[in-house]
Amino acid sequence: MHGTTPKSVTQLLMESSQGNQEAFAVLMPLVYEELRRLARSYMRRERPGHTLQTTGLVHEAYMRMIDQDVNWTNRGHFFGIAANMMRRILVDHAKSRQRAKRGGGAVKVTLDEPAILAKNSDRELVALEEALTRLESIDQTRARIVELRFFGGLSNEEASKVLGVSTATVQRQWAGARAWLYHELKNED
Repeated sequence: MHGTTPKSVTQLLMESSQGNQEAFAVLMPLVYEELRRLARSYMRRERPGHTLQTTGLVHEAYMRMIDQDVNWTNRGHFFGIAANMMRRILVDHAKSRQRAKRGGGAVKVTLDEPAILAKNSDRELVALEEALTRLESIDQTRARIVELRFFGGLSNEEASKVLGVSTATVQRQWAGARAWLYHELKNED
């Protein structure tokens, strides 16, 4: 992050939460490369020739985050929200394309690490999003872990820091979430 410390990012986030709009503007250059890494992680799972580019995904997520009224707690919280925003942008994009095509048919999604949707289709992404929404209503922690691990591209260790739980807990919850999602998506076939 170009010589910055997590504390400086956290401080800027806290100042932003207190109404300092300039703090959020100063934050962007400090977190831009990490946001691009996160966006690249998402885009690797998308189909070739996707109309949304990495830079566009970063900027769209950042613009949506500016409009949020969030009390930022730390940089992990910030990147968790960024992962959520990117996920929602890609799902919205997939739903839009799916509506345009009015396609149907069975949905097949495999939940293998590290690239769960290596050859992603819009339909698969929408099906995964719907299943993840159902999981979130049952178990928010597991849904958050899926979001961070799959959509955010975070490791177990990184996700444990964001969530403030042990790495072993993340590993157990991730395995359980994958099994639950597999069952849900299998039933959609």
